[in-house]
Amino acid sequence: MGLWTVWDIGPATAAVVALAVAFVLSVPLARAAYLMPRLLDAGIPSEPSPSHKRYRAGFWVVAPILGLVCSWRYGATLATVAAIVFVVMLLALAWVDAETGFLPDMLTIPLLWLGLLVNLGDTFSMLPDAVLGAAGGYMVLWVICGGFTWVTGRQGMGYGDFKLLGALGAWLGWASLPWVLLVSSLLALSIALLRLMSGRLTAGQPFSFGPYLAVVGIAALLRL
Repeated sequence: MGLWTVWDIGPATAAVVALAVAFVLSVPLARAAYLMPRLLDAGIPSEPSPSHKRYRAGFWVVAPILGLVCSWRYGATLATVAAIVFVVMLLALAWVDAETGFLPDMLTIPLLWLGLLVNLGDTFSMLPDAVLGAAGGYMVLWVICGGFTWVTGRQGMGYGDFKLLGALGAWLGWASLPWVLLVSSLLALSIALLRLMSGRLTAGQPFSFGPYLAVVGIAALLRL
């Protein structure tokens, strides 16, 4: 059964293991969320900003909780470990994008390849569907962004978003992409409108799409 092999441990032990895995992964990824944007752009202040501290606090709270949800959803299996890796990496990407507007290749590309490797055993998606999802996820946003640029003369989205949707396709399969893209777009639009109405966002101001893709991708894998 590959990654679906059940370990001979009880639910309580599985939950403890899930918490431990989430914590162990969170330590380097929290550090990476701080370092990577600053390595890519010298203009980002070296000292942690108040927003960075808020995101970090949220990361330490949400990652273990979602680790427990992975354990509840997939039980005492290696699929739970894979799901925790997926969830924690997406949380780190959402954090980096929300704070800095970056979606680093050092996280998006490994996430994509991990999805294909995990699905060698048809864990979350059949492998052909995962391959089509990886290619289709990148191409659909590439086409949409290209059309937007051609019509308006402005770049509407970064290449990191293309790679992130490709990574989600590699984990979830191509059939999940329309739902993921629709829900994340509606969520992002709703938040943008609320921020515009409250004066926290101005017309033409950059707006990160990655966090919404990440949230919906997590919900899709956990089938929430």
